[in-house]
This record gives sequence, C-alpha cells and structure tokens, in this order.
Amino acid sequence: MASSKRPNFLLVVADDLGFSDIGCFGAEIRTPNLDKLASSGVRMTDYHTAAACSPTRAMLLSGTDNHIAGVGVMSEQKEHDLARWDVPGHEGYLNYRVAALPEVLQDNGYHTLISGKWHLGLKPDYLPNKRGFDRSFALLPGCSNHYGWEPQFGDRMIKHFERIPPLYCEDGKLVDLKPNTTNDPSGFFSSNFYVDNLIKYLSERPTDKPFFAFLPFTVPHWPLQVDKAYRDKYKGIYDDGPEALRQKRLARLKELGLVARDVVAHDVVAPEVSEWSEMTEDEKKLSARAMETYAGMVENMDENIGKLLDYLEKIGEADNTFIIFQSDNGAEGASYEADPVLGKNQSMLDVLDRFYDNSLENIGEYNSFVWYGPRWAQASTAPSRLYKMYSTEGGIKVPLILNYPRWTKKLGGRVVQSFATVMDLMPTILDLASIQHPGKFFRGREVEEMRGKSWVNFFENETQNSDITTAIHTSDDPAVGWELFGLAALRKGNWKIVYQNEWSFGKGDWELFDLSKDPGETRDLSSQYPEKLKELLEMWDSYVEKSGVVWGSPVSQEKVNYPGLKRKDVIGNDPLDDTRAWMPHRGQCKD
Repeated sequence: MASSKRPNFLLVVADDLGFSDIGCFGAEIRTPNLDKLASSGVRMTDYHTAAACSPTRAMLLSGTDNHIAGVGVMSEQKEHDLARWDVPGHEGYLNYRVAALPEVLQDNGYHTLISGKWHLGLKPDYLPNKRGFDRSFALLPGCSNHYGWEPQFGDRMIKHFERIPPLYCEDGKLVDLKPNTTNDPSGFFSSNFYVDNLIKYLSERPTDKPFFAFLPFTVPHWPLQVDKAYRDKYKGIYDDGPEALRQKRLARLKELGLVARDVVAHDVVAPEVSEWSEMTEDEKKLSARAMETYAGMVENMDENIGKLLDYLEKIGEADNTFIIFQSDNGAEGASYEADPVLGKNQSMLDVLDRFYDNSLENIGEYNSFVWYGPRWAQASTAPSRLYKMYSTEGGIKVPLILNYPRWTKKLGGRVVQSFATVMDLMPTILDLASIQHPGKFFRGREVEEMRGKSWVNFFENETQNSDITTAIHTSDDPAVGWELFGLAALRKGNWKIVYQNEWSFGKGDWELFDLSKDPGETRDLSSQYPEKLKELLEMWDSYVEKSGVVWGSPVSQEKVNYPGLKRKDVIGNDPLDDTRAWMPHRGQCKD
C-alpha cells in the first residue's frame, strides 16, 4: 500500500475507568462523543488488559506479555524488594527485549506522537523519545495532581503516594509546569492540556506521512479533581449510594445487551469500608461528592476527545484513522484511609491535613485530594468480581470502542463479544499498516516476538456477514495468563482459573470458573471439575515457564525453576510474602 494510503492510528487510553463508566456502556455520565464513536463503531465487551496501568501499557506497546516486556513487576512495587524482582522481564520499565510499536512504525514511515501518561520508565534511555516517538509530552510516573500542584514534595515530606514525584518531559527534556491554582481556563489541567498538545503536534506533522498518535489520559485516576462546572452537573445523582448506582448500571447493561439478562453479579467485596446505611449524613455527602467529581472528570475527558475528533474531521483524516478507546484496567477501588503509614513515619491523613482542603465544597479543586473507594468502584465493574489490581474479571475486563470506517461503516453500532486482549493491538496495527514485525532482531538487538493476535481477518470476514458470530481467539490459540502482586489467572476458551490469597479476598488456592455461564465468577467449579482444573494448571505452569513469571506455587509450595534464571532468583513460597506491607488498600496491612 502506498504510504499516503496507509491508515493513521489513534489510541486513546483512560486511566482507571470502570467497565460501565461511559454512556454507551451503561453509565449515567454524559459522554456524547464516545457514544457517537461507538454508534458508528463497535463496542467490545470481552476485552482484557492487565490488572494495573504500567503492565497494560507494556503489553499494548509490545504485543506481548508484560513479564517479557519489562513490567512483570511495577516500578513502585520493585523498590520494596529489589532482590526478589532482579530477574529478566521485571525491570519495572519497558525493556529493550521488545521492539516497541512506535519504534517499528517509525522505522516504516510513520510519524509517531504521544501526549499523556507514560509510566514505562524514568531514566533518559527509557523515555518516549528513546522508544520511537518523534514528538512526546509525557507524565513519567503513574499519577499526579491534575492541576500540577504538588506541595508535599518539599520540607522533607514524603514523595508521592506512588513514591515518585510527578515528572513531565517533552522530547526527552524535563518540563517545569506552572501549577494552576486559580482555576484559570487557560492554565494546566491534565486532560485539557494533553489533547490541546496532541492537536498541536498533529498540526505540525509532516503531511506526507501517516501518523500514530497515543493519547493516554491520567483521568479518572485519583486525586479526583475537575472544574466545579463539570462536578456540579451531577449534584444529587449519587445521593442514594453505590449500591443503588450498581443496580442501575446493571439494569442498563442488560438493556443495552452488553451483559446477559440472567447474569449473576458477584457480591460486593469491601469489608473495610462502611455500608452506606452505616455512614453519617456528612460522610454520605462527602462520598457522593467524590463520585460527582469522578463523573465530572469523565465528562470533561469526553469533551476533550470530541475536540480531537473534530480536528481529525477538519483536516480530512477521520475516515482514514483507526481509533481505539479503552481503559487501562478496572476501576480503582483503593481505600487509602486504611493506610496507616506512608513513607517513613508519615500518615496519609497527616499529609492530607497539612496540605489539602477536603471540605465538601472544595472537593475537586487543585488543593483537594480524594478517592472514592471500593464500593463505588464495584458499582462500575459489576457484574464482575473486584476491581483494579486483581486478576479477576473486575480488574482486567475493560470497555473498548473501535472505530475504523473501513470496517465500521458496515458494522456500526454492533457489539463484539469475542474474547480479546490488549496484546492484540500491536499485531492488528502492524497488519493494517502492511508492516511485518521484525522477528527476533531489531535495531541491532535481540527481541521477543509478539503473542497477541491480529483482528484484521476477524473484522474483514465479519464485514461480509450480517452478524458477528466467530471468535478472535480460537481453541487453537494458546491460553492467556495474568499475574501481578502474586495474584494470578489463566484463561483458555471460556474456562478460567484464578488465584487469590486470603489477604486479597480469596481462598488461598486456585478457583475454576466457566465464564460462558458465570461471568461474575460466583461459582467455583474446581471440586466439580478436577480434571479441567488440572488441565488449566498445566497450562499455567507452561505460561510461567515461557513468560518468566516470578512465582512460588501456591498449591504445592514448591519453588519453580525458570529457563535462564538461577534458583536463588526465585524467592519465597507465597507470592505476596514481600508485597503485603505495601498493599494496605487490599484489605489488611499488619506488617
């Protein structure tokens, strides 16, 4: 295909957005631009990421497993036990064992751009400009104040709640942002800035090249902040609490045909957080206000996406652009109020009391810092189990909208229920761009091949059919595994095994689910189908070996040998022995 005829690519990633948090996926939140994108595109309802943000980004930009691409462990986790994670694939950044998607596109005539969250490396050699982006503005760590105001880094105070201060860079050079403390419409707010900057990059692009644009938002990740004009549109909507919202969302999902009408939703799991009925009136108001702010952040994001889509129409590129919108993982259910210590002798509440004003009217402002907790999170992940950080469906199944006129003019408005993963995006994009993956060698180094599967055959075939009935991943494809923080899962067809230990709302053993009949993971079938469990556990062992997962078998309590690793590199029998203390919001922090 001639260069001028090859498609452009726009990947839009929301940060910690729940499955039903946009209108076309059942939300009461106003998202007209995403709804329009879905009505002329397709919605995918069985699309999976990793359980947390940087592992997902590694998978997206490499087409392979995060344990191979360098983020088998998050950098924030690694600093707690360097020895345990000092193994290949657990560097905490996007490593050079993979050919990154923008690198491959760059070498094949694409102009490559990023504006938003990176979270794949902090040092100069790991920044976006060194991994294939021609132009880049990036937030390097995992989160930041959306107005650019970070008072807690001075006066020997703790770093950030992610242990790393917010660092921004443009084309490899650090940028010192001016905090927006006056609600200046022209001042910094993350979503507004990322989109305006990307439009600027697009306006300056060489027009003789197709483009690859990556727009990873930092909303609606905490701290929950947005202009009151957006927040106040949702006044009163959440006054009945998270369970009422959960039931409304479930009903809407059924009405839209995004879940089965007879689906059994998993029970809410949040023992450390009070029931709505047990809260005082003031506590209810503060909690509802946090959710109002969250909703306002999502609406503001949608408005900015609309601005970008309008720009693509204006420059005549809309019909030739492959667009993906997705979340990076399930909704964030952290309860940081349960965190007794942060950093060295610094209480979370001490930091908030010293620097922030979380009074009812101030929530959402630059100097507020709130989150919304596990009950609101599970209102949006229902009918699935749990939320971000877990390898249950609530942590790894996310909303996805695909809009590519070449396909979707014939499929517009359809719902695709076929299982797919974030690893599929790179092979799909290379396929559409008529680019072959470099194989085992790239830019003078050895690299791993992709594990994802292109969607091109699936969608090209389905445009010829009246209904989408075939599968992207067939019975001939390998099983797909997940692991983070010692919490794990593996899926083959409709069968899935899950490992959750007692600290993480599990039974400390493998569970077995048939997702075709039980998408909420409510009925453990491990004792009923022991042979199926054994079959999937053998696949798990193979996944561990091939991916290099640091894993002590929770069933046999035997350490596992991995190719190329010394036995001493695999430490401990319980995968959470060394991580429990830094995960207090998972329930109990006693160490």
